[in-house]
Amino acid sequence: MLRYTLVVLLALATMFGGELRFALRIEPKTFNPLLVDDEASETIRYLTGGVLIRLNRYTQELEGELAPKWKVSENGRRIDFELRPNVLFSDGTPFTCEDVTYTVRQLMDPALHSPTGDAFRSSPGAVEASCGSSNSAMVRFPGPVAALAAQFDQVAILSSRSPKKEWAVLGPFAVGEYKPGSHVLLRRNPNYWKRDADGRRLPYLDSIGLDIQQNRELELLRFRRGELDIVNKLDAEMYDRLASETPRMVVDAGPSLDWEVVFFNQVATSPLPDYKRRWFRSDEFRRAISEAINRDDIVRVVYRGHAKAAVGPVSVSNHFWINSALKPIVYSMPAALERLERDGFRRTGDALFDREGHKVEFSMITNAGNKNHERMLALIQQDLAKLGVQLNVVTLDFPSLIERISRSFNYESVLMAFTNVDLDPNAQMNIWLSSAANHQWNPNQRAPETPWEAVIDRLMQSQTAAQDPAKRKVFFDKVQQIAREETPFIFLVNPNALSAISPNVKNVSPAMLRPQIYWNAERLSVTGGLVSQR
Repeated sequence: MLRYTLVVLLALATMFGGELRFALRIEPKTFNPLLVDDEASETIRYLTGGVLIRLNRYTQELEGELAPKWKVSENGRRIDFELRPNVLFSDGTPFTCEDVTYTVRQLMDPALHSPTGDAFRSSPGAVEASCGSSNSAMVRFPGPVAALAAQFDQVAILSSRSPKKEWAVLGPFAVGEYKPGSHVLLRRNPNYWKRDADGRRLPYLDSIGLDIQQNRELELLRFRRGELDIVNKLDAEMYDRLASETPRMVVDAGPSLDWEVVFFNQVATSPLPDYKRRWFRSDEFRRAISEAINRDDIVRVVYRGHAKAAVGPVSVSNHFWINSALKPIVYSMPAALERLERDGFRRTGDALFDREGHKVEFSMITNAGNKNHERMLALIQQDLAKLGVQLNVVTLDFPSLIERISRSFNYESVLMAFTNVDLDPNAQMNIWLSSAANHQWNPNQRAPETPWEAVIDRLMQSQTAAQDPAKRKVFFDKVQQIAREETPFIFLVNPNALSAISPNVKNVSPAMLRPQIYWNAERLSVTGGLVSQR
């Protein structure tokens, strides 16, 4: 009996505790969960933020979290939550209905410009949030919101009373340490409400170490050494290299929901010459550039086959929402040149000129240290040279890139990756609404500046107001069609979801939806070796 008990205790000891370590590719922009619009900050929000309802990334079903029960009524305008009792924030502050109403008011405050709040903005007007009791809350929106319950997966509840403000959290981990440029350390939330089947309080891990590491080669090297436990997003070259050495440590889940896109600066107040702004605001120009880019080369050369040519804002993996009438853009240099000529451009020798005699030359910025982007830009540069277009490549650190595309607007074009975390198009409200901060090519418009943007605004608001998925799909199919015709984004590829996982990590169930590997972080554990040591 003593021997059996010792074996059981040793097994339990290997299951609990330790530190999971992986890398953030960029510096987090914010720790306020309502202001998240970058991948690093979204990772921290997912691991620390307590939500009322969670979309299970594996089953793709909604599950009650801080609200074990909820009811949507009034044709999608109202949602009532029954709140979990006796829950504490990480600092010991009680969780009550007031925290839900406070969070919703902050979320929908126009002065905050919350990207997360954009998914709920189906109609103008005020949002009503009130308490029925300490353990029940009601939220009513001015208009119907499609998939209303699912939208709360992205809404981390803030404390209305804690002096720690957003640092007091309800998720499995809390930020314990942040050293800019180095790391973020998440420590186990001792007050986390969730328990396993045996009644043990989760999470199993003591901590999660997030090293800020832009160099992906170094990230892979550290994974091989056992200094990192997972690589949640592996690039294709590294995947093939690792697969040839240790095939059991890699996972290819197929095309992800993520985008690789190019877009042009169309902001009226940007410091661009007028003639360049005219180029970038021409749908014929944008479509010609799109037709001149060989996506098959990008899939083959950059992604080694681990990607699919994109057809628009919906991945080929999103079977219900994709507009099946759309096909990948056909690479055709003659068609691109013919389109440009119709728009007043002319080819003279090896160069392209506009109708006023300006040589067509522009820069494209991307984030430094991203080898995939560097390789893509080299291919795009070669393709556009065949049109007579001179493309100048500029790499910037990520904060500088964000500053240019969202504040100073001092740029001409961008190659950028977008992380999509949801199958539902409502998650793209912060992209397609002309008033949205993430309407990247021309954000924060007071009123739509083009007729087609006004149409997309109406369609997005109509799809979020409709409750019937079939009707919503009709509206969003039209959005996809307009996006194809107007080409505000040049959609390039949907990269495959490639990951690497150390055998020391237990309870992993890879999913297609982000975050593919650590979506069930509260139940992950690490065993043995250097990986669990800091």
